[in-house]
Amino acid sequence: MTNNNYTDEGYLTIALAKGRLAEISMDLFIKIGLDCAEMKEKTRKLIFTDEKNKIKFILVKATDVPTYVEYGAADIGIVGKDTLLEDGKNLYEMIDLHFGKCKMAVAGPKDMKDKLDSINNLRVATKYPNIALDYFQRQKGRTIEIIKLNGSVELAPLVGLSDVIVDIVESGMTLKENGLDVLEDICELSARFVTNKVSMKLHPERVMDIVKKLKEIV
Repeated sequence: MTNNNYTDEGYLTIALAKGRLAEISMDLFIKIGLDCAEMKEKTRKLIFTDEKNKIKFILVKATDVPTYVEYGAADIGIVGKDTLLEDGKNLYEMIDLHFGKCKMAVAGPKDMKDKLDSINNLRVATKYPNIALDYFQRQKGRTIEIIKLNGSVELAPLVGLSDVIVDIVESGMTLKENGLDVLEDICELSARFVTNKVSMKLHPERVMDIVKKLKEIV
């Protein structure tokens, strides 16, 4: 992958997902001695600099973090495991940071639990078509029909659009409020520390120093 970012100036660039993930990530970086004071201020800026440690932080949409890292616009990123599984980017996954914990699951009406393995051409609504296909076709050997949605997937089985859904589950309250249950767990999810493969060759000591310090606190 090309690596045409700030590393020419001696900086490492870290891509963070806007919102809650960035806030927790900043707290971790502060604990290992990086300066995130500028990012903590209320601002519309998207690029922040820690001059002392030669670090640049960029704030991007969560689903874009792996793309920035894969193409070398960032050396390092923090992103949810769901995004990594769905996108399949060519990155090194270095650390499970153990925050943002939830799970990917198959959910639907209670009476679907005993029918999951018997319905032909099961209709599955999801924001994560690649994860759903991998689970049902590769792991379970099932043929399914994917219905790609971008929001409110819980509605799909309630109006007959799908038999079940594949989605992220945290507390499960949204499912219960809509009369749905978790039918099968697919995998556990949490925030992950990822790196660009070229950056690992160009700056192994700097990247691994951050990895080592983060491992000590997580």
